[in-house]
Amino acid sequence: MKRFGWVVLAAAAVSTASPVLAQSYVSDAEPFISAVKSRDGDKATQLVNDRPTVLNTRNAKGETALNIVIARSDELWTQFLLGKGADPNFAASNGDTPLITAARVGFLPAMDLLFQLGVKVDTANKMGETPLIVAVQQRELEAVKLLLAHGADPDRKDSAAGYSARDYAKRDNRSRDILNAIEAAKKPASKPKSDDLNSFKL
Repeated sequence: MKRFGWVVLAAAAVSTASPVLAQSYVSDAEPFISAVKSRDGDKATQLVNDRPTVLNTRNAKGETALNIVIARSDELWTQFLLGKGADPNFAASNGDTPLITAARVGFLPAMDLLFQLGVKVDTANKMGETPLIVAVQQRELEAVKLLLAHGADPDRKDSAAGYSARDYAKRDNRSRDILNAIEAAKKPASKPKSDDLNSFKL
């Protein structure tokens, strides 16, 4: 991987700026997301510095930079993008939010950071799948527990099959621990307090 400048990493660790306004597409979207895919830190940093709105864009395939790095469980790039101002709720064209993507692969550090930034726990994709439904489908037990701890609704149904996370858990005999976690879950009395990016340590 090309080396980030130390200034970039420091900025990612301490930034508390509000995310820039989400955009759907700009001319720099393709080269920026290509740089993210290839882990070209110098190119990505240059493009972000030239046009900060590029952080919240989709390429022609509907992919977002943040979803790409979360899908590969890349802590460094996740912290970098969020530290620069990537919108933690900005979804790909299929509706997958960063939290849905993190839940799908069980990327707990990213989920923790996204919750610190105030993401919406039950935002669904275009199939009506919430992060909790996706985590249950993928049998990501720890992700399920974390989502439930943040108030995810186990009874919200998707639009694809009309099933909820609880329904999917009941239908899957291979992972009874997930159903047990759902049945035992209680909604928190209050929302967890948000911390800044300093609490995210690589």
